[in-house]
Amino acid sequence: MGGSLSHKPRNEPAHRISHLFGRVVVDRGVPESAYDGSMRSRPKHPRSDQQLVQIVDAAVADAARRSGAWLLCRPGCSQCCVGVFAISRLDAQRLREGLENLQVIDPERATRVRARARQSVEKLSKDFPGDCSTGLLEESEEAEERFAVFANDEPCPALDPGTGTCDLYHSRPMTCRVFGPPVRSGEGIGVCELCFVGATPEQIAACELKVDPDALEAPLLRRLERESGVRGQTLVAFALR
Repeated sequence: MGGSLSHKPRNEPAHRISHLFGRVVVDRGVPESAYDGSMRSRPKHPRSDQQLVQIVDAAVADAARRSGAWLLCRPGCSQCCVGVFAISRLDAQRLREGLENLQVIDPERATRVRARARQSVEKLSKDFPGDCSTGLLEESEEAEERFAVFANDEPCPALDPGTGTCDLYHSRPMTCRVFGPPVRSGEGIGVCELCFVGATPEQIAACELKVDPDALEAPLLRRLERESGVRGQTLVAFALR
C-alpha cells in the first residue's frame, strides 16, 4: 500500500473524495477494466439534487455490496469526520435543508449542531483561506496551499461527539456520501486506511466506486449558482452557522 493522501478535496467529486484525509493510494497500475462493471448502465440526467442523491446512493450501495467484509464503515467510526474539506453549493444547500428538518423533528439536537458550527467558524476564521463573511474559499494557488494544511484536526460540526454519528446523515455532502469504497483518481485507487486491510490491488479494484462518471452533479450546480448569483466552495461549518 502507498502513503497517506494529505491534499484535501477542492475540485470535482472524484477529486474531492479521493483526497480526503485517511485515504491511501493502493496501486497506480490496476486498469479500470479490473472493475466488474455491474453499474455500467447510464443513469438518466437528474432534474433535482434529490434524484442525484438517489443515483449516487445506489452506486455506493452496489460498491458496498461488492466490498463485503473489506468495508469496515460502521456507526461510531468517525475518523473521516475530522479535518475540514471543501463542499459545493449543492452540498451546502442540502445541509441547511437537513438542519431545518432536524429543527422540526428534534429542536434540541438542531440547536447543538448550530452551536458546534458557530464555535467551529469562530475557531477557523483567523486563518480561513477565504472570505469569512460569505464563507467562500478563495480559488488562488496560494489559497489552495494554505487550505492543504488548514484545520486538519477540526471535527465536523454535524458530528455528535457523544455517539460518533452524523446528526445530518441523510443530508450529508457528496464527499461524505461516497467515502469508504475504493475511488480512482490521478494518483491511483484511494481507499480508507481502515478498510481493505490485506486485500490485493485486484480485489480492491473489483470494488471500485465510479464517482459521478456521467458528470450529473455539474449541471445542477451550475443552475444553482446561476439562480443564486453565488459560486464557489465553502465548509460545513460556514454552511450551518
